[in-house]
Amino acid sequence: MTVVCSDERPDDERTGLTIDLDRWRTLASAAMDVEGVTGELTLTFVGREEITTLNAEHMGKADPTDVLSFPLDDEPTPGVPTLLGDIVVSPAIALQQFVDHAGTLDDELALLVIHGVLHVLGHDHADPAEGAVMRDREAALLRQLHWRGDPPEAFRHDHTR
Repeated sequence: MTVVCSDERPDDERTGLTIDLDRWRTLASAAMDVEGVTGELTLTFVGREEITTLNAEHMGKADPTDVLSFPLDDEPTPGVPTLLGDIVVSPAIALQQFVDHAGTLDDELALLVIHGVLHVLGHDHADPAEGAVMRDREAALLRQLHWRGDPPEAFRHDHTR
């Protein structure tokens, strides 16, 4: 499993918020491993303006979002590295919403990374049944790989993203 991780945020969004690239690379890689998938994945942290542009271009929505995923190879080719996809996370949006969502910034970023990985693997939340399956998988991966146990009481995970 190869996860290429980078911080592409503008300088003004880096002040006071350091992104531990090794940590999030490790989490994404571990989630892919638990899900039984190998290949190459990119995980990029971007600024508010960039995620807003990407959301408009690819999702047709004019507002910023917290995470976007772009799955690539559906069918692996033997002997050729599988390009699983790209995940784009906005720490600025995570910072804005973590109190009312995951409870802590650390839990919010972990949730966004796991959420992005599951989208790359084909999970979706377009309808309630799919959303429930995806939330269950997110919670299981977070318990196993992030908290190493039960979630903290402040963690809220009851809405479709």
